[in-house]
Amino acid sequence: MNDRQSPIVIGIAGGTGSGKTTVANVILERVGADKIAFLAHDAYYKDLSDLPRAQRDIINFDHPDSLETILLVDHLKGLTQVQAVDIPIYDFTTHTRTSQTQRMEPKPVILVEGILVFAEASLLDLFDVKIFVDTPADIRFIRRLQRDIQERGRTVESVIQQYETTVRPMHLEFVEPSKRHADVIIPEGGFNTVAMDMVVARIEELLTQH
Repeated sequence: MNDRQSPIVIGIAGGTGSGKTTVANVILERVGADKIAFLAHDAYYKDLSDLPRAQRDIINFDHPDSLETILLVDHLKGLTQVQAVDIPIYDFTTHTRTSQTQRMEPKPVILVEGILVFAEASLLDLFDVKIFVDTPADIRFIRRLQRDIQERGRTVESVIQQYETTVRPMHLEFVEPSKRHADVIIPEGGFNTVAMDMVVARIEELLTQH
């Protein structure tokens, strides 16, 4: 990549379990992972290792304050200036940030995914393309339930309680209203082949222009 060219920065937002990661994976596969730096907002959850485990478990992880967005903004600015950055690695089972990081090299495309990436003005200003993945609430809940049980060691009861007390209210307060900032809204996410064809074609067009 010519260091005089700024990367294309793409934001992918949507509710929990909407299919954001599937959309990102389709873009990575079809545009080429070698051309894309992928950052998940989830990696920037604040480290809660100084809190007792019982207190960590009741933190509202769906509120913008639970994330160190200022660090993500700094990393995005670094990548757009063709500088490598070190991405945090977060342990969702213990709600703590590990001591390790992932080295991210600058690429022609930067892909940023997360439920709240359009709810932060500091991030919005950095996106060239904004994609919102719009999926019905019942499907999103089922996907989250399956994921949290299989990947994060949660119980059914704890997932339901969290969904009712924080996930759903925060979705209505922050995520759903952020849809208005999107350039493209994709129903059904990465399984919407027509929408994905259009998104991939647009990214490839921007790359050609670069």
